[in-house]
Amino acid sequence: MKKIKVIFFAVAALMLANCEGFLDLRPEGTIPSTGMDYTKAENIFLPISAAYAKLRSYGAHVFPYIGAFEIASDNADKGSTPEDNPPMKEIDDLTYQSTNGLINDLWIGYYDIVSGANYAIHQMPLFYEALQNIDDKQYAMQCQGEVKFIRAYAYFNLTRLYGRVPIIDTTLTSEELASVSQSTTAQLYEFIEKDLEEAIEVLPDFYSKEWAGRITKYTAMALKAKVHLYQAEWDSVASLTDRIIASGRYGLLNDFRAVFSVDEENSKESLFEIQSSTLGSSTGPTTYLEYAYVQGPRGNSPSNMQGWGFCTPSDNLIAFFEERGEVIRPATTLLYRGTMTPEGDSIKNNCTNPVYNGKVYTPSYYNNWSYNGYGFDHNIRILRYSDVLLMYAEALVNGASVTLTSGMSADMAVNMVRERAGLENLSGVTLEQIWDERRAELAMEEDRFFDLIRTGQAKEAMAKVGKTFVEGKHEVYPIPAAQIQLNPKLTQNNGYN
Repeated sequence: MKKIKVIFFAVAALMLANCEGFLDLRPEGTIPSTGMDYTKAENIFLPISAAYAKLRSYGAHVFPYIGAFEIASDNADKGSTPEDNPPMKEIDDLTYQSTNGLINDLWIGYYDIVSGANYAIHQMPLFYEALQNIDDKQYAMQCQGEVKFIRAYAYFNLTRLYGRVPIIDTTLTSEELASVSQSTTAQLYEFIEKDLEEAIEVLPDFYSKEWAGRITKYTAMALKAKVHLYQAEWDSVASLTDRIIASGRYGLLNDFRAVFSVDEENSKESLFEIQSSTLGSSTGPTTYLEYAYVQGPRGNSPSNMQGWGFCTPSDNLIAFFEERGEVIRPATTLLYRGTMTPEGDSIKNNCTNPVYNGKVYTPSYYNNWSYNGYGFDHNIRILRYSDVLLMYAEALVNGASVTLTSGMSADMAVNMVRERAGLENLSGVTLEQIWDERRAELAMEEDRFFDLIRTGQAKEAMAKVGKTFVEGKHEVYPIPAAQIQLNPKLTQNNGYN
């Protein structure tokens, strides 16, 4: 029987209806399938690079991603034009069912990441056995830690998206794939935590500048802290975030706007970013990332300063900033039409939408349309140090009682974030204040929807923006109908057809 990678549903094209200008994905990071010479240390990184490349996929981190993680929340509207992309409108309105194509694209995208990670994980012991030099052997195991993180990250998002999904950690036959059962959320978290624990054991503290953006020990700690955050395991959250803080390797940039600039990608504030270009290489015509492009100002000019115009900040988010007296963070988060950016780009009055996601704004001098359109060089910020500080504070306020070494209090952690935003310090910080701080700091970064669910605020928050959040249903998305058709052992989540 033919062996196949873990891809549940093949699609011939991912071009969206009504969205002109979607560019074909260029091949990059191909996984070698035959002829690998395991005696050569220079080959170790080949399957690792391919696993990193899969993180840039359309399904996992471009159009479906911004919908399921941000547009579904109270922070953002669909954007673009009213008639553009009905499946995204369903996500915005929380009216989707299992036939929604974007929800299926997410499943495909994350299981493709799992597939690439599984391949690389199983290649590393072959290098370990074949290589003679002990440093090369250790490097192979370090690389295995990187892809265990990637697999854990993919499963964390699959768990948040669908609640119950199959755990696949090896290559399966087509018959086996068609009969694999779903694991419970508890089983998934156990699997994710094990991958991250094993990654932490072998990953380095840092890499040279040439390899900026690779996964480190602290990257894995930050993700593991977030996994525990979603399970309200406060001692574990506090312990892991405390270790990151005490390491002294991370800090907040002085300028909030700089956090999202191309020049400050993989900065001291960043623990994990999806890279727009191949690790170890500068940007160029062979790799790019369309995450920013699909959110760029629609109808703007010149052509290298426009995008699809999806995921626009909501009136509710704008009012939230205004009620708090915020100036610094909304100046970066909100990109209004009819304005000039500090970098000298004009956002024209005739743009389709009144406001866009300013955190993906990319100055025109980075956008060479001959190969590099709007925002193609823009990394996706996944884990930032400010998030670590706020997770730490939330754990302490929730009663974490482990021994800490950083010497930081919950107030200190929150106030570090607030001071950069030009806000006064808080004393005796509450959970509600931390949750509001998370919204203000991480707005439009695909954190809000599942944060609302995690903290029990979703129903009330959605009602304020005219959305009906049904408890017992909308905490997870439906299992895609296309996947159930391929694998009848999959069962549907509550409330979905």
